[in-house]
Amino acid sequence: MKKKILTGDRPTGKLHLGHYIGSLQNRVKLQSVYDQYILVADLQALTDHFDHPAQVTQNIIEVTKDYLSVGIDPNQTTIVVQSQIPEIAALTIYYLNLVTLGQLHRNPTVKYEIQQKGYDEAIPAGFFCYPVSQAADITLFQAELVPVGDDQLPMIEQTNAIVRRFNRLYHTNVLKECQAVLSKTSRLVGIDGQSKSSKSLGNAIAISDPPEVIKQKVFQMYTDPNHIKASDPGRVEGNVVFAYLDAFHNDQEVVADLKAHYRRGGLGDVVLKNILNDSLQLLLAPIREKRNNLDAKVIKEILHQGTEKAAHLAKETMKMVRDAIGIQSF
Repeated sequence: MKKKILTGDRPTGKLHLGHYIGSLQNRVKLQSVYDQYILVADLQALTDHFDHPAQVTQNIIEVTKDYLSVGIDPNQTTIVVQSQIPEIAALTIYYLNLVTLGQLHRNPTVKYEIQQKGYDEAIPAGFFCYPVSQAADITLFQAELVPVGDDQLPMIEQTNAIVRRFNRLYHTNVLKECQAVLSKTSRLVGIDGQSKSSKSLGNAIAISDPPEVIKQKVFQMYTDPNHIKASDPGRVEGNVVFAYLDAFHNDQEVVADLKAHYRRGGLGDVVLKNILNDSLQLLLAPIREKRNNLDAKVIKEILHQGTEKAAHLAKETMKMVRDAIGIQSF
């Protein structure tokens, strides 16, 4: 049997090039090797978007469109809507008894995101405890592998700590530890050059952006502020245009020549941005066309079938968990 692999996204907006280079391309490859589950994590999205539930719900469809348009095959990958699996919430409650507030406070990922969102002391409890919910996601679907960036490693460590405590406390081995699969791709910088590409920061190029929006965003990209005239030598390091050319241009020898030309002077930013725009338009045009031709009824049926399949696995896992704890059915 193929090993199970679990990944997913919070439906807080359409997916962007950072997702494409960081995870989506890899998921297309992994689906033929592993039993892949992708979780559309709408419950987790509500932990910090609880005041916009309709938007989160609509984005379930938009994110699924992005999946299908880049080549994720529902015949090979099970796409699951998190909120439709009630066992996730039940398992989260059990796991909350196995962690302390101190452990959650010390989680580096949670600490960073609390600071980024400016919560201070007004932290929604759901958001604060979402690493426990993630542990429920992973173990409920019996995932052995979880693709993550290095910033998410504390989440995997938290999950495995819960698994070990559960098995030790209830003298069982029904829960298995998972292994992080680290992305080999660096996080894509935002077009502003200030931080990673992000939906919430509005500094990303969406996979579904129309051609004119892509071009507009490319021409907003941060380059070298000291490269005032085309004849001036320019700096490649920290130049967002070159970061995107490295990631998306289909001929890296051409990119190397462009870097050398830019460094010695004689290559203007407008020319460089036009080259990048051409590369992105070539990449995204067929993806966008496929996305625009997707039927909403078909998408809903894919989500229904995937969630139904996942529900059977969730019930199976929960029976083992309840038996281990000693919770009887009445």
